[in-house]
Amino acid sequence: MKNRYLVSFLVSAALLLASCETAAILALNRAKVTDLKVEGDKLYVMDLLNSKTFGQMQEIISTNPQVDTLVFTAMPGSIDDEVTFKMGRWIRSKELNTHLTAQSVIASGAVDLFVSGVERTMEDGAKIGVHSWDDGSKEAADFPRDSKEHDLNKDYIVAMNVPVEFYWFTIYEAPADAIHWMSNAEINKYKLLTAPIMDADTSQDIPFADFAENRKEVLEE
Repeated sequence: MKNRYLVSFLVSAALLLASCETAAILALNRAKVTDLKVEGDKLYVMDLLNSKTFGQMQEIISTNPQVDTLVFTAMPGSIDDEVTFKMGRWIRSKELNTHLTAQSVIASGAVDLFVSGVERTMEDGAKIGVHSWDDGSKEAADFPRDSKEHDLNKDYIVAMNVPVEFYWFTIYEAPADAIHWMSNAEINKYKLLTAPIMDADTSQDIPFADFAENRKEVLEE
């Protein structure tokens, strides 16, 4: 299983001491850990993406057909690339848009899901963090560029009409246990948005009581 999230974001030190990392990941993957809230035509998304998230999203979209935009808030990443990529392709097939508020902070697999939006917009101040993936023994950068190990992640990026150079940027810019926060210039260079960066909307509230706490955890503040 390839993981694109930072363990320190998601699993407490006590849990890691009490069990192995693999067991902790499996436990997280069995629980509903993603928060989803509908407000008008927007679906706000927060926290970790896991195997349950796809079903949650399908259910809430089916019962709220007016939703046309997913607003990502504080999201550290995903447990399983395969599930995240299936969800991303489904989002694209539904012609949904994705948006980042000025307060949003997304990293790792959440960035992969963000690029699934047909229209991808961002307010100035949002933070996008990227890093490499690992398979438990080796990191992406350890494999030759022509290795099939790159295909899952690379092919998804290309399918989302994002330049393949963005994939190589993510795996070389930061190792799996670190994070690189992209500059606005880098975000524009790799065409993560479909429109210019917007002015911050300071009147907008994030509809999650624990958003500020989760945001600090993702930023490791």
